[in-house]
Amino acid sequence: MMLVGKCAFRQTVSAVLIATGLSAGQLSAQAQSPASPPEAFQNALAAYDQAWTAAGLSFTAATFASSPSTGYGEYTPRADATFADGEALSVYAEPVGYGFQETEGGYAYELTADYKLLTKSGQVLAEQENFATFSGSGRSKQRELSAALTFQFSGLPVGDYQLETSFTDEIGGKTSAFTLPFSVSGAN
Repeated sequence: MMLVGKCAFRQTVSAVLIATGLSAGQLSAQAQSPASPPEAFQNALAAYDQAWTAAGLSFTAATFASSPSTGYGEYTPRADATFADGEALSVYAEPVGYGFQETEGGYAYELTADYKLLTKSGQVLAEQENFATFSGSGRSKQRELSAALTFQFSGLPVGDYQLETSFTDEIGGKTSAFTLPFSVSGAN
C-alpha cells in the first residue's frame, strides 16, 4: 500500500509541476508580446492624429540658435539676434502638421525649404528655392522633426534685416513660413 501512496504523491507533484510550467510559459509569452496601451491613451493618440492632420503645416519652434542643432529639441536659443557681417546664422525650427505617405514599410514625409533675405522695408536681397530638404520614413509616423539651417551672408551693411524661411510639405501640398528679424553690427 505504501507503494501506491508514493505513486499518487508523485503524480500529484508531477501535475503541479506541469501546471506551474504551463503558467510560467504563458507569463513568459505575455511578457514578450507588447502590452496594448489603455483605451484612454489610444483615444488620445487618435485625437492627436486628427489634430495633426487638421492643423496643416505650422511650427512649434522657430528661432535663431547659438549653434547648429544636434537633434529634436537639442538647441540653445541665441540670446540676441545681432550678428557680425559674415557670421553664420543658425536657425532651429520644429515643423508640425505635415503629411505622411503610406509606404510598404510604414510612413514617409518630405519637406523642402526656401529662404529670402530681406531689408527691413521688404526689399529682397537674396533668395533660393529648395534650399534644403527634410525627408524620412519609418514604421510609424515620425512627428519629432527638427530642421537645422545655417545661413552665412557677407557684405551686408550695418542695419536691420529679415530672414524669411518657408517650408513646403511635398506630400500634403501645404506651405508655411516664419520670419526672423536680425541685425548686422559690423565686420566679423
